[in-house]
Amino acid sequence: MIIKPMVRNNICINSHPIGCEMAVKRQIAYIKNRFSEDSKNLDNAGRRRAGAPALALVIGCSTGYGLASRVAAAFGYGDVTIGVSLEKPASESKPGTPGFYNNLAFDKCAAEAGLVSSTLNGDAFSDEVKARTIQAVREAAAKAGVKPSVDLVVYSLASPARVDPKTGVMYKSAIKPIGGSFAGKTVDMMTGKMLTASAESATREEIAATVKVMGGEDWELWIDALENADMLSPSARAVAYTYIGPELSWAIYKNGTIGRAKEDLERAGRAINSRFREKNGAETAKRAFVSVNKALVTRASAVIPVIPFYVSCLFKVMKDKGLHEGCVEQITRLYQERLYTPEAALDPDKTPVDEAGRIRLDDLEMRDDVQKETLALMNAVTEENVLTDTDVSGFKHDFLEAHGFDVEGVDYDADAPLLLD
Repeated sequence: MIIKPMVRNNICINSHPIGCEMAVKRQIAYIKNRFSEDSKNLDNAGRRRAGAPALALVIGCSTGYGLASRVAAAFGYGDVTIGVSLEKPASESKPGTPGFYNNLAFDKCAAEAGLVSSTLNGDAFSDEVKARTIQAVREAAAKAGVKPSVDLVVYSLASPARVDPKTGVMYKSAIKPIGGSFAGKTVDMMTGKMLTASAESATREEIAATVKVMGGEDWELWIDALENADMLSPSARAVAYTYIGPELSWAIYKNGTIGRAKEDLERAGRAINSRFREKNGAETAKRAFVSVNKALVTRASAVIPVIPFYVSCLFKVMKDKGLHEGCVEQITRLYQERLYTPEAALDPDKTPVDEAGRIRLDDLEMRDDVQKETLALMNAVTEENVLTDTDVSGFKHDFLEAHGFDVEGVDYDADAPLLLD
């Protein structure tokens, strides 16, 4: 089948199998290069450094930061990896979701490299999938000849809805401001047309539902399930991802429904650490962190008001300064310069964090000069110069690439198999 991107209102509704596979392979190549023998994950003799992870569980493994986290754990540290995500498989007439192809490509490459991996397709919010995952950890560890003890838990779920496993009630998230309506400039990445995006104020029910879906409750349930199964290593690290962004985005993000959910994620991180201390003693090496990451193009970010315009201007500034990073570059820094420095790998209290205990990978984005120049650019851009003075083209490329399109080296006029070999 010849597959071309189908984009409606900044939402891509299909994917390209070969493009997804190629994009995963490029992440793997980057990680292999960055985690070479002279890198920080190995000692001078080329052995695994003490404290580096050996078995990683990535919840939300199929795209974005979750995929990059799994690639880096596997091809950087040689980890056994267990991945969990909910993706739609291909049919005889339609492609699967991007994450479906990403997972296939990852498992294929892992097997070729002699790495043990196991990928579960299912609702990560459910008790059933948590139980299946625990069994998958045991089986993968046995296959690899290592202890069924998880060293790294990455929580990177991005879902619009969640069914509470205790009540069976479905909650749906809403991207809305709180306490008033919002309107701001945005851009159609496919055409470069400037638009005004608006959103009405969220109701109490919408705020609560968004916290239920995107907050920290499920992260806590995953850690509880692993602890109860005695499946967390004595020095396990758990990390979940968040975003804060500049003040210009706070009305729709930090101070909106998403921000309220992210506040709950941070609450959950503190609660998990309290439980670690209560169960394992005050000197426990187990630790949970929330990592504040950089603004990037994801399948969801293209539809958040103001974000496409802000990111297009931000990318222009950061690329001009040589500071730009994508998902895999951010996760490389997370592992090599935060979680698993020689000091932090052995003592979690040596992990570089801010005054609130958060890891900050948005440090380059939030530099004063970067923010000042980005804001000035946003104020200067018009529909006449948006395509030349911002990086709308880069935003568009990243968005399409996340679906397997616009990947260099792929012939999009050739027939593509709906299932990868």
